[in-house]
Amino acid sequence: MQTLVTTYNRIVNEVNERFVRYLSPSIDWDERLIGIKGSRGVGKTTMILQHIKEAFPDRTQAFYASLDNIWFSIHTLSELVEYLYTHGVTHIFLDEVHRYPNWIREVKNIHDSYPKLHIVFTGSSLLEIDNAQADLSRRLRMYHLYGLSFREYLQLAGVANLPVIPLEKLLAKHVSLASDIASQIKVLPHFEQYVRCGYYPFFVETASDESYMERLQHVITTIIENDIPAVESVEYDTLLKTKRLLMYLAQMVPFTLNVKSVCEKISVTRNQLIKMMTLLERASLIRQLRSDTKSLKAVGKPEKILFDNPNVMHALCSTVDVGTQRETFLSMAMEQAHHLLHPSQGDLLVDGKYLFEIGGKNKGFGQIRNLDDSFVVSDDIEVGFGNKIPLWLFGFLY
Repeated sequence: MQTLVTTYNRIVNEVNERFVRYLSPSIDWDERLIGIKGSRGVGKTTMILQHIKEAFPDRTQAFYASLDNIWFSIHTLSELVEYLYTHGVTHIFLDEVHRYPNWIREVKNIHDSYPKLHIVFTGSSLLEIDNAQADLSRRLRMYHLYGLSFREYLQLAGVANLPVIPLEKLLAKHVSLASDIASQIKVLPHFEQYVRCGYYPFFVETASDESYMERLQHVITTIIENDIPAVESVEYDTLLKTKRLLMYLAQMVPFTLNVKSVCEKISVTRNQLIKMMTLLERASLIRQLRSDTKSLKAVGKPEKILFDNPNVMHALCSTVDVGTQRETFLSMAMEQAHHLLHPSQGDLLVDGKYLFEIGGKNKGFGQIRNLDDSFVVSDDIEVGFGNKIPLWLFGFLY
């Protein structure tokens, strides 16, 4: 127990409060049961440690523990909670819950047995909690933390502290908004660096792009080898094939999925492939865009496969296709608060209303001309005009 207490006090004391993620002010920290999920490396742990440091001047009222700590190999979470509760702790913060066996049932029992106790937990983006899993969902307020937006990257890098721009405002006033930002900073070089090495907050801890990529590659490996098996029952051979699938996709995306061809390439059945693709998407490694048509076939089969964010592309691909990078960034920037589909015309349909065609600075309106609420999103320009918007500006959506 003393080891957990020592670790708790040390890491809270050492956490940096200079930069706070976009999600933290949106969380209702007064709720009795809060879940925060997100991909490994996006900053979940730092965010809850910052909250403890700010909200609990009396550190003895709160407690943090990571459930992958070796202490839990011979002790239970219930033992820890009983000890803490009887010693005056009112708020418990549990990290890496997906690494603890039967965590859902135990957290439910603790929630029901200690009516005055507040619980916050973090876990992998792989987590899916519904009524079938110990009926936890009706008690729970769940949040999803995404990686850094371009706006947050600029703030964390010490370049500029700029406000969020909601999508409707961005579309209506993009010329003046982009002009104002571009007058303050050299935006395009920073954006180029961000799409290579800026989505994960640990970029501030790495000495070079190469060390960032090495760390990200380790994160990807850990997700497949540790996080997926902790959440889903997956055979070792399937994990090896999942790695093979990810590398195969790295060479091919974006592309329309030919199920038969991919199954033959990595030696899996159709059902295995669908499960593997679903796991990779839930793990925030890929994104599957489905068609905007209403057919049952369109619902079951993705129209386009992208990586979750451009940094993953650069970590897995020696040569990154710039067109794919642009589509990946825009989809990533939009996903945090909007619904995405692959349209029959254009590249991306957002919230069933806004249609986007994505390209370089010379991209025209040919494919979406005369369509309502349609926009061209162009890379390599600082400021747009009319319905032509610079790609980087969508990095200010959160």
